[in-house]
Amino acid sequence: MLPKYEFGAEVRIIRNVRNDGTYPGVPTGQLLIRRGSTGFVTNVGTFLQDQLIYTVNFIDQNKIVGFREEELIGIDDPWIPSKFESREKVRSKVTLTVRGEVRVTPGMEGEILKVFRDEGSGVQYHVIFHDQVLQVPEASLEATKVYDDEKNENAAAY
Repeated sequence: MLPKYEFGAEVRIIRNVRNDGTYPGVPTGQLLIRRGSTGFVTNVGTFLQDQLIYTVNFIDQNKIVGFREEELIGIDDPWIPSKFESREKVRSKVTLTVRGEVRVTPGMEGEILKVFRDEGSGVQYHVIFHDQVLQVPEASLEATKVYDDEKNENAAAY
């Protein structure tokens, strides 16, 4: 298990990070680091002997937070901002069909399984609605929950 990023590497975070109760002095659920933010690796360790954990220093935000490797990309890797991320709950804004058969109606809730930022037609997602997974364009989805700290930032962040 060799680390992809070494001490001093600049990395980008690909998902929002909220306090799960382990970050001192910040209320549980509050946004710590917004996806797309960049920082520098200050340490590489392991968790349960099978996961690499990277300690990343966000100098501008004066925060140091740990991340799994899949939550990071190199600073030179392409980055296309997305409105949603894996495990986020969403709601369909439109009727979704497969070969003319209605599979999802407006308002139906689902969960993001995977984000596809490099699609030629814009950001798309694998979303599970009940027992089916569909690939859905970003414009067809809306958030089911907007956190207080995001209400004023949504227009500028996306």
